Amino acid sequence: MRKLTIDGKTIQDNGDCYTIAEIGHNHQGNLKTAMEMFKVAKECGADAVKLQKRDNRKLFTEAAYNKPYDNPNSYGATYGEHREFLEFGWHEYMELKAFAQELKITMISTAFDFASADFLAKVDIPAYKIASGDLKNIPLLTHIAQFQKPIILSTGGGTMEDVRRAYDAIMPINPRLCILQCTAGYPAAFEELNLQVISTFRERFPSTVIGLSSHDNGIAMALAAYMLGARVVEKHFTLNHTWKGTDHAFSLEPIGFRKMVRDLRRVRVALGDGVKRVYPTEVTPIVKMGKKLVAARDLPKGHAIQMEDLAIKCPGDGLPPYEIDKVIGRVTLQPLAVDDDITFEVLNGSHKQAGAAS
Repeated sequence: MRKLTIDGKTIQDNGDCYTIAEIGHNHQGNLKTAMEMFKVAKECGADAVKLQKRDNRKLFTEAAYNKPYDNPNSYGATYGEHREFLEFGWHEYMELKAFAQELKITMISTAFDFASADFLAKVDIPAYKIASGDLKNIPLLTHIAQFQKPIILSTGGGTMEDVRRAYDAIMPINPRLCILQCTAGYPAAFEELNLQVISTFRERFPSTVIGLSSHDNGIAMALAAYMLGARVVEKHFTLNHTWKGTDHAFSLEPIGFRKMVRDLRRVRVALGDGVKRVYPTEVTPIVKMGKKLVAARDLPKGHAIQMEDLAIKCPGDGLPPYEIDKVIGRVTLQPLAVDDDITFEVLNGSHKQAGAAS
């Protein structure tokens, strides 16, 4: 059975969905805002919060780092300045790790480069996230795998060949892997989500937990993903859609994230065990709405029941209509008034049998 344990919580097919609130850099470079987001995510029922870690000088080319970045979501004159403004260092990570432990919520992070992976190893995060952009970065994948921590791998912008290559690189080193179907659009169009890939992943990787990194607007696709077998769902999270930043517009606000977690837990319970049964709560309404066989008119004793003598009426506290063929032709043992219950106890044998007996 596929199973993955992160920070003491086991994820498996017959369990609840593991939900990750992707904070990314929605904290706007502010430690207190990040802490508030951790707190609210916990209140919403999230299992984990996720940050992003970059060593910006080593990650970007000089041209990319120094490229002018003049737009409403910018925190600097260049892209490098923008990224550095949003980046948390050792102090912030240790503060947030301690706060997450106090809240009893798991803090994980995406490593975008080797230096960041090593940084997160020193922080001792319980799991690594790998972004879709690094699906083909086998050197980074194998480097992270050696830390022997659970790895959650997004697959946006990749083919099945790319996913298989990453899987084959990670698994011999570290089998503690989760693969997420992902569409790397921000936001992703519904017609490009391709949720059926979740089923394909489950077939191709039968021992691996499968999930969804969902960049769409709304919560319904998370429920569909669970029904297809996803047991990890990652959604971008914000406290306010209108905040400055590129990710806020398609992130879930607390009310949406809370509803998603609630509904994911409900759907797990609602799936049941597949055995059709009558529940105690159904008995009263089914009697009220159900039907029974009654006399359609006054009937004398010794009358052979015909179809026109019967009516099907509520409530359903008598002989069910499926017994009608067993009633036709039998004889009344006592007079019946209109709407009296037709029961086997007030009937005896067929009309011919009754006549022969007389």
